[in-house]
Amino acid sequence: MTEPSELDREQLLGLARHSVKRIRASQDTGGAYLASPNFPVYRFSWLRDGAFIADAMSRAGKVASAEAFFGWCADVVVARRDRIASLLARRARDEPIETAEFLHTRYTVDGRESGEDWTDFQLDGYGAWLWALGLHRRRHGLDVGRLMPGAELSARYVEAFWDHPSYDWWEEHPDHRHTSTLAALYAGLDAASEWPELESDRRQSFAQTAAIIRETVLAEARRIGHLPKWLGGLRVDASLTAAGIPFGLVRADHPLMLATIAMIEAGLVHGGGVHRYADDTYYGGGEWLLLAAFLGWHYARIGRTADARRQLAWVASHATPDGDLPEQTSECLLTPAARQAWIDRWGPVATPLLWSHAMFLTLALELEVVKPAELRDLP
Repeated sequence: MTEPSELDREQLLGLARHSVKRIRASQDTGGAYLASPNFPVYRFSWLRDGAFIADAMSRAGKVASAEAFFGWCADVVVARRDRIASLLARRARDEPIETAEFLHTRYTVDGRESGEDWTDFQLDGYGAWLWALGLHRRRHGLDVGRLMPGAELSARYVEAFWDHPSYDWWEEHPDHRHTSTLAALYAGLDAASEWPELESDRRQSFAQTAAIIRETVLAEARRIGHLPKWLGGLRVDASLTAAGIPFGLVRADHPLMLATIAMIEAGLVHGGGVHRYADDTYYGGGEWLLLAAFLGWHYARIGRTADARRQLAWVASHATPDGDLPEQTSECLLTPAARQAWIDRWGPVATPLLWSHAMFLTLALELEVVKPAELRDLP
């Protein structure tokens, strides 16, 4: 793997510029980002993936692209205003709600449900896009008032159902409350609590719920000494990295966060990248580029700059000759025997994955290897 001193600045800049162009080419005119244009089951827009993609574009100075996605999110939520109102009323009456009745996690580019059987009840995206919107408005000082109806509805939905079990980042284990999901919901409500366009009582309620989420997770973490994959469990998952950076549920240098990172390093980092979790079988359980970038982001924030640069170099080294970044690699598999069954089912690993490109961009910009001014001239 390339050492930090050997990082090719022009190569990294070229990959960053390609990443911006690849993301823009895969963004619909209505604002939605396709998760992967070449992978049939990923030809939809996820709120979670899109939030990180939009944040990366915002950091890169591509303001219009980010705001188009936020507008798409707001429209998706507002179009389901009546459904949300019904869900909130039923929650208030403590009525049972079937999983299929909740809002979906992925939509077509024109904001429709996919119409396919999918693990659709994932709460984190409804917090993640609010988090990204909050950063965007602070970063660029722009008026996003037109998005407030959708943003407020999303925050109310999150506030009502944050403690309800749902699928995790990997669309698995729907019977648990996942820490990475709770971190996204915390970050979304924390962002919404600062928006002057919302009534003060509403902002205060969002802040209080965010505090409850944080204390719920920390109480569990204090008991076992680290953040768990889900409440009541002991295992870790690489998505937990986001609980510190960027969601801020726990400080990046907090002992509980550092203990969690140490467990991820010990159990999920083998070939330079990062595995999702210890018994992963998806495409053989390879190392995910976006998770390597998340770990690098954490390293950058706590002063482990050389380690952060190694993660950036590892991600960049897995670009195809055309500059596209895949979802995961096949060179260090946890369950090699499981890989071919996924290829037979869905074809080769998703390439490009826009989320991988977004996280490469984010880490490159965080390390100032690439500057926003070097990307703004791109269409």
